Amino acid sequence: MTRLAFALLAALFLLPAATAAGAGGDHDHDWVRRAVQSGEILPLSAILERVGSEYDGEMVEAELERKRGHPIYEIKMVTRDGRLLKLHYDARDGRKLLVREKHR
Repeated sequence: MTRLAFALLAALFLLPAATAAGAGGDHDHDWVRRAVQSGEILPLSAILERVGSEYDGEMVEAELERKRGHPIYEIKMVTRDGRLLKLHYDARDGRKLLVREKHR
């Protein structure tokens, strides 16, 4: 439970940083805020709850990206057994779209 609480707290700080990395900068922040408030996309905290219930490990990075016009949360995490996972979740409905293990 502590790990999940830490991830949720980290998400509050990572979301602005993740969206600022996009081409729109501050405009991305505004879009994300409006999209979450209107229910167009789920908040990152909801996605991290799903990740925490499905995987045992620590979140390393979280980003909100657009892929083929669709908002996607990309989560990178290290599992307890040391694997680095890249997870994609649909930001609109929280569906898991991709699980890829990155090899070192």
